[in-house]
Amino acid sequence: MELKLRENCKYAIVVPTSMGVRICPMNGQPVQASDTFFMQATSAESNVVSIASYLGMKTKVLTTFVKGSPIADFIKRNLRSRGIDYEGAEVEQGGPWGYRHQFNIADSGYGTRGPRVCNDRAGEVGRTLNIKDFDTDRIFGEEGVQILHLSGLIGALSEDTSRFCLELARAAKKYGTLVSFDLNYRASFWKGREEELHAIFTEIASVADILIGNEEDFQLALGAKGPEAGGHDVSKIDSFKGMIGEVKKSFPNASVFATTLRQVKDVNTHVWGAILLAGDEWHIAEPREITVLDRIGGGDGFVGGMLYAILKQWEPEKWVQFGWATGALATTFLTDYAQPADEEQVWSVWGGNARVKR
Repeated sequence: MELKLRENCKYAIVVPTSMGVRICPMNGQPVQASDTFFMQATSAESNVVSIASYLGMKTKVLTTFVKGSPIADFIKRNLRSRGIDYEGAEVEQGGPWGYRHQFNIADSGYGTRGPRVCNDRAGEVGRTLNIKDFDTDRIFGEEGVQILHLSGLIGALSEDTSRFCLELARAAKKYGTLVSFDLNYRASFWKGREEELHAIFTEIASVADILIGNEEDFQLALGAKGPEAGGHDVSKIDSFKGMIGEVKKSFPNASVFATTLRQVKDVNTHVWGAILLAGDEWHIAEPREITVLDRIGGGDGFVGGMLYAILKQWEPEKWVQFGWATGALATTFLTDYAQPADEEQVWSVWGGNARVKR
C-alpha cells in the first residue's frame, strides 16, 4: 500500500513538543552514587524527528522556551546541531518560582540493576503550548508539511497542550498533511481528566492516518476492547493483531498501525521486535537479541525510522524493518536519540552486520 504524501512541502515532519534536559551519570552508575553527569537536550518527540533530520530531511519542532534562560539556549543550540528547525513563544520566567524547562534525571542501569528515571516537571514551560502562538495556515498551508507527528505525552500534558494537539491535527487534515499519533498513555497524566482526554484522543485518532501504541495505549486511551494489557511483551503478537482488527472498525481513517515488542533479559541484553499493519497486510520484525547501552529512546527511534521509510515511499515491509533498526540503533547511543550516519548504517543494523567499515 502507499500513503498519499503531499508534494512540494518545506517540512517532512513537524512535531509539537516540550523540550527539556536529561542528566545522566557516566559509565552506567546510579544517580545516588554519582557526582559527574552528562547533560543532553531531550524530548520524546524531537527524538522521533532526529532520524529523518540526520538522514537529510527537513524537520521542525513546535515548542515553547523560557525567555533568556541558558537552558533554553542550550536546547536551541542542540536542535540546530541536529538540523532540526524550531518555532515557539518565549515565555517570561516569572521569577525563581516561575517557569523552567523540564529536567529528566536518569541512570541507564547495568546488568541486573535496572535503570531508574526521575521526571522533575514542576513549572514546565511546555505546559503553556497554545495554538494561538502558531500560525497554522502558514505552517501547513504556505510552508507545507508531509507528516504531523503527535504524541500522547504532549496531548495529555495540560489543558492547553491537549487543545493544541487537537487543533494541529485539524489544521493538518485541512491541508492534506498525514497525521501520525503515538498514543503514549500515562496514567499519572490522565488522573482526574479521564473523560476529557478520552474525547480528545478519540477525535485525534479519528483523523490519524498512522496509529502507534501497545495494548495498554489502545485500551486505556481509546477504550478499545482487547485482552489484558501486556505492554510491549514479545509474546503478545497474536493478541495485538486481534485487538487492532477491532480498533480498525472504530478508526477507519487509519491505514497503518504499529507497536514495538521488548523482552528484557538484563539491562544490556534485550529481545527487540516490532509489528506493523499496513492496509490489510501484517509485517513483523521477529524479536531478536540486541545489545543495549541505554534503552531510553528505543521506541522513539522505531517511530522515527518508520516515518522516514514511509516518507521515502518504500514498501511497507521496509517500514517495520527500518524502524526496528533505528530503534535498535538508538539504544547504542548515550543520547536518547539515534544519530544515524546514513541509510547504509541502519540497514547494516537490520542485517546484523557489525563488521568494521573502512
